[in-house]
Amino acid sequence: MPPKKTPRHKPDILLPTSYNNLKFTQIRTQHHEKEPSVIILTLYRPGNHNAFTDTMRAEIETAYGMFDADERVKCIVVTGDGRIFCAGADLDEGFGEGVNGADAERVQDHRDGLLTENRFRGGRVALAIHHCRKPSIAALQGSAVGIGITMTLPMNIRIAYASAKIGFVFSRRGLIMEACSSFFLPRLIGHSRAMQAVTTGSTYLASHKVWDGLFAEVCDKAEDVLPRALEVAEDVVKNTSSVSTYLMKELMYRDAGSPEGQHLLDSRVIYELFGSPDNTEGVKSFMEKRPANFTGTMDKTNVTGYPWWMPIDTLGRPKVAPTGRAKI
Repeated sequence: MPPKKTPRHKPDILLPTSYNNLKFTQIRTQHHEKEPSVIILTLYRPGNHNAFTDTMRAEIETAYGMFDADERVKCIVVTGDGRIFCAGADLDEGFGEGVNGADAERVQDHRDGLLTENRFRGGRVALAIHHCRKPSIAALQGSAVGIGITMTLPMNIRIAYASAKIGFVFSRRGLIMEACSSFFLPRLIGHSRAMQAVTTGSTYLASHKVWDGLFAEVCDKAEDVLPRALEVAEDVVKNTSSVSTYLMKELMYRDAGSPEGQHLLDSRVIYELFGSPDNTEGVKSFMEKRPANFTGTMDKTNVTGYPWWMPIDTLGRPKVAPTGRAKI
C-alpha cells in the first residue's frame, strides 16, 4: 500500500506595503492609480510574446496568494505586455521527457507538471486564480493560445480585443487541454462550441461566434481593452461585496446537482448572510442613497455551511504571517 499523502500547506506569507515594488521578473504588479484596491497584474516577457514559463507560473501563484490574503485588494485585472496577451507555453523550455525512464514520476502522481522540471504547470495557475476570494478580470489586449487562454477561464470576467486570435491548439500539438479548462470551457461557452474549439485546434478571432459567452465584451481597438477592464473593476470595487461575489461564484461552480438541492443550499447561505456586515451596509447605503462601503471578508463572515463540498487540497491556502506586512 502506498504511503498516505499529507495535505500540502503553503507557508505563511508577508504582504507588501505596496504592489508597485515587488521584485518579480516575468510579471508586473501595480496599484490602479484611480482605485488602489484594484491591482493590475501584467504578464511581462518583452520579446517573447509573454510566453508562459515555470517562473511565470511561480510568480503568478505567489501574487495570487497575496491577493487572496490581503484585505486591501478588492479586484485584480490581468493583462499582457505589448501586442500579445500570451503566446502559450514557451516551447524553448520543452515539455519534459514524458513518463518513461527510471527517474520519471508515476502517471497517477503527475499534476500538470507538479514534482518535475521542464513541464508546464498551468493547472496550478488556474487553481490559484479560481481559489482566490477576490474577483479577477482578464484584459486580453492581444492574442492568446494554449495556457494563454486557459488561465483566464477561472476569472470572473474576460474583455478582449475583437481581432485577437484565440486558440485551444492542443490537438495540433499532440496534447490535451490543460489547466482545468475541460471543466471551465464547456460551462462558459457550451459543450458544442467547446468541442468545435478543441477538435479543430484552430485559432478564431475573439469576435467569432464560437466564443459566444466567453468574452463579456470585445473592443474594436486593442488600446481600449485595459481601460475598459479597469472601468469595470472600479465599478465592482465601489459597488459590490467581494464576499457576495465569491460565494455566488462558488454556488455556480460547486452546485448541489439539482434545482431542489440548490434551493436548499442557497437558502442556507443567504440565511446566514442576513445581518452580516456587508448585508447590513448594503441595505443601509441603499436606504440612505449613498455609495456602499463594503468591508467584509470571507475570514470575517460567518457561513457555517461553507465549504458545502468536500475540499480537495491541491495548493493550500496561505495565511498572513504574524508579522503582517513586509517593508518592500
